[in-house]
Amino acid sequence: MSESNKMTGGITRTNRAILVAAFVLLAGAIGYAAWRDSAPAAPGAAAEAAAAPSDQLAALEARTQREPNSAEAWTALGAARFDLSDFAGAAAAYEKAVGISPESAGLWSALGEARVMASDRDPMPPQALTAFEKAIALDAKDPRARYFMAVKKDIGGDHKGAIDDWFALLADTPQGAPWEADLRRTIEQVGAIHKIDVATRLTNTQARPLTADEMPVAARAIPGPSRADMEAASQLPKGQQDQMIEGMVSGLEAKLKANPADVDRWIMLMRSRMTLGETAKAAQALKDGIAANPAAAGRLKAQAQLLGVPGA
Repeated sequence: MSESNKMTGGITRTNRAILVAAFVLLAGAIGYAAWRDSAPAAPGAAAEAAAAPSDQLAALEARTQREPNSAEAWTALGAARFDLSDFAGAAAAYEKAVGISPESAGLWSALGEARVMASDRDPMPPQALTAFEKAIALDAKDPRARYFMAVKKDIGGDHKGAIDDWFALLADTPQGAPWEADLRRTIEQVGAIHKIDVATRLTNTQARPLTADEMPVAARAIPGPSRADMEAASQLPKGQQDQMIEGMVSGLEAKLKANPADVDRWIMLMRSRMTLGETAKAAQALKDGIAANPAAAGRLKAQAQLLGVPGA
């Protein structure tokens, strides 16, 4: 391994940069933090989060007490703790979730990521590696686990192997996925650090076409609350901002109560919740949408994965 990548009493600057990229790229259920960090902040979302985060967290914790055998409840709590940078707490919640649903690759990779981020010194703790390996064993295509297994290669000195794995992940990334740009940037940065030419391969490697289940793209032109709507709301006084945004989301929920078979509106609701930073509510919308439309579960999950909904 090169001198720049040796451990010297903690995580080196190179490894820290990679892990920070991993956090931005694939936080939560791959992509939601990348989308959140690269998109304009939704008016009212920051204020809402700052207003009473302890109350929101308390509500999620109370739910796990009421539903201790619900993987969804523990997943929502894990996502909320992760959002608050309580990575050790997130890992503890995800451990509960995988204990209930050990067949979920997404939960195992979420647990692995939380364990990585909770580590102050080891860039790839053995417990995190175990979680990623379990995720890969369940689903060899799990993108977050694949990303971090490539990080392990880079940390171990196999920089070319890591880049090759990231290129393979890029080729499997669906068009329009919110983490594509960050993945490309990671490849560029690691290539530059280790003097590996990646420019031509980046030009020639494109994200894959969307599958039928991924149409229409959840993060694109579905009618309903959009970033433009949220930006327009920012011109209003705060009270009117909150009223406008809540009206949009309440309207979606009312229409879904009247017609829960409208799959597109469930997707719109998930997108709106993610836009507002309400990841737990987005996860609940996914759960409710699948319960109301079990035949559309594959499509709803595919859309939720594009949006980065926790547990998708």
